[in-house]
Amino acid sequence: MTGRLATEFDAAEQSPGLLLWQVTNRWQAAQRATLKPFGLTHVQFVLLVSLTWLHSTEPVTQRELSEHAATDPMMTSQVLRTLENNGLIRRLPHPRDARARALEVTAEGRALANRAVVAVESCDRTFFAALGDRKPGFVAALARLGNAATRRA
Repeated sequence: MTGRLATEFDAAEQSPGLLLWQVTNRWQAAQRATLKPFGLTHVQFVLLVSLTWLHSTEPVTQRELSEHAATDPMMTSQVLRTLENNGLIRRLPHPRDARARALEVTAEGRALANRAVVAVESCDRTFFAALGDRKPGFVAALARLGNAATRRA
């Protein structure tokens, strides 16, 4: 077999996409291990914590939650069904939109979210410790990438 891959990079480690993929996979593995004792998948955690964060006096719709978490709406619906079956959330009639459902975190869901977020944030502190004082710049760069991707979508 001859020939090289038609890439602009001299080494694979120069590809920001590959590096992001590798780091993301390692971070997700750390998150999975952290969340296992709580009986939550990573996406279940993200949606439960996001709903807990968003839920105040105004009802939260599935669409709003999906947008906040940047998750696929169909997948969000499936995960919410699991969270509901596990007694962590409720889907109630929306008070102003007959087509929508208002999402509500149960007391059990809120307690689990608060226990799990402590463990996840500890995992993040350990994982991102290598950044040292560059962490705020890294977070800002991630926000710029996320905002740019949102505008292109």
